Amino acid sequence: MRIFCRPFAYILLTLPTPLLFSHFTAAQDVADIIRQSAEANNRDWAAAPDFDNYERDRTKDGHKTYAVTMLDGSPYQRLIAVNGHDLDPARQQQEEKKYQEAVAERQHESPDKRSERIAKYQADRKRDHTMLEQMTSAFDFHLVGKRMLSGHKVYVLKATPREGYKPPDRDSQVLRGMEGTLWIDQKTFQWVKVEAHVTHPVRIEGFLAEVEPGTQFEVEKRPVTTDIWLASHYSMKSNAKVMLLIPHKGAEDDTFFNYHRATGSTNK
Repeated sequence: MRIFCRPFAYILLTLPTPLLFSHFTAAQDVADIIRQSAEANNRDWAAAPDFDNYERDRTKDGHKTYAVTMLDGSPYQRLIAVNGHDLDPARQQQEEKKYQEAVAERQHESPDKRSERIAKYQADRKRDHTMLEQMTSAFDFHLVGKRMLSGHKVYVLKATPREGYKPPDRDSQVLRGMEGTLWIDQKTFQWVKVEAHVTHPVRIEGFLAEVEPGTQFEVEKRPVTTDIWLASHYSMKSNAKVMLLIPHKGAEDDTFFNYHRATGSTNK
């Protein structure tokens, strides 16, 4: 250790003072931006179940729109449109009947079944939240500029893999091979947009699978109240090898809109 201490200290002492100060100030600013953005994300995650919304899922065959309603502890998706066209009256009646049956079923389900249903929903939420939350641990961030995006003044941060990062779960392992960009609102520290993509193959430990370049995801968020922002768009493309040999590709593209307080929400 002593071999490197004196030369490193000498380099610091010979740097121009303004340059040295600006370097540490920039690092502190980025750390503070990430800290406050993580706090904002946690508030949003906690508030999300208090909102109903509409969701449009796009596939290679077209897109379907759903009314998403929080129904006794977990969401229910009711189909309302296909390829931009409202359902015909007969189909609307079918979907309404299915919804009313779900309401009745949840009102009369056993405590064990209700707990199991809600636990599955909470596990899915936790998995998605952990993935985004881990981005603040898996990457080193560098402020590369400021700009306008979707009407918001944002900080633009580049994210590169952090040396020594240890993923806490299977899903987070892919972050070891990703780079990305964050666009963070300068006023609220909310994530206006996040993009990440795989730059080199990542072996998923415990599974005979490898995630490869071509895998990427993107999340956009918009304000739904003065202090809560929720997802407005999510897209994902996956490129992997199953059993380390068989190519597997997937894609998802979802848009979320018209958020409104769920009936019975505890946070009015």
